[in-house]
Amino acid sequence: MAAKSIFITGTDTGVGKTVASAAIALLLRRMGHSVGVMKPVTSGCVERDGELVSEDAELLCFAAGVPMSRDCAPYLLKAPVAPSVAATQDGVRISFDVIKDAYLRLAEQYDFVIVEGAGGLMVPLAGGLLVSDLALHLGIPIAVVARPDLGTVNHTLLTTFCARTMGLKVKGVFVNRYPDAPGQAESYAPHMIDSLSGAQLLGVFPEMKGDDDRTVVTLLVDRLLQAPATGIMLRELFD
Repeated sequence: MAAKSIFITGTDTGVGKTVASAAIALLLRRMGHSVGVMKPVTSGCVERDGELVSEDAELLCFAAGVPMSRDCAPYLLKAPVAPSVAATQDGVRISFDVIKDAYLRLAEQYDFVIVEGAGGLMVPLAGGLLVSDLALHLGIPIAVVARPDLGTVNHTLLTTFCARTMGLKVKGVFVNRYPDAPGQAESYAPHMIDSLSGAQLLGVFPEMKGDDDRTVVTLLVDRLLQAPATGIMLRELFD
């Protein structure tokens, strides 16, 4: 049986999609499931020993407990710009069929597959094709990662409205990096997103401090596993 899958997108770049995606992978792994992970296109890769490396894909693989493979990160691009621009600079042609073939191989190997997009839904990947087009091509539902502070309601509603307009199934929204002592805007944002976006508020991920992202993900999952609603969150995300 093919895996249950989710495509993680964000309301913008820098909202913590990779940490949130990795946390979901580690949660599933801690619950005894096998998890495949995928970052189809990474721009701004680092170079090690003459090879480009996706640090986002590395974090996802760490959380899932799987080795890094080409299927986990099919396209590695050097410049930290929009993927379509970085691909042109690197002389790379991004093919959605190549990405889907890699995804299908992962879906045959694991119970769950988590695919993390690049930036938000309207980020250009290849020619006139956007991240939203890739999610449609893969045929899997999406979940949206949002920030907690001022402006997030507008950004989240725009994202969920755009997704539904393009025919994507939205499983819900995660509010990420929620502070322990929220300010006025942060205190009402989750409720307003839940009531206005037309998408379920799946969870509020607390802000965690750590020396690196692996530590942050581990601490976040430790916290989430103490919350009774976490199991419900995962069922809503993948059912």
